[in-house]
Amino acid sequence: EVQLQASGGGLVQAGGSLRLSCATSGFPFDDYAIGWYRQAPGKERERVSCVNSDGTTYSIDSVKGRFTISVDNAKSTVYLQMNSLKPDDTAVYTCGAEVGYILPGSCDYEYDYWGRGTLVTVSS
Repeated sequence: EVQLQASGGGLVQAGGSLRLSCATSGFPFDDYAIGWYRQAPGKERERVSCVNSDGTTYSIDSVKGRFTISVDNAKSTVYLQMNSLKPDDTAVYTCGAEVGYILPGSCDYEYDYWGRGTLVTVSS
């Protein structure tokens, strides 16, 4: 059974940092696409960043230079390092995964598996 567990959210002041973790299990960690989404109150969910098993990464423009997605293959975990946080980054962050038959160079999928969200609150 594929499982994803997101963690690492919390309350931080503007300019601060947090690292989110998406711990995975239940599938071989060699053919996947995993992404972070966020949803702020009253707003639609938006994709933030993603990575696939060939190392392809993608981030939306508003977080480039501030957020970094990375992978620890030994732990089957994907991280989202968030620096220089802004109040606009306040949202519930969730990780999703697509497993198997991942095309090279792409991490943008309609993910089949999702973890529970973790709340990030950035105070001004």
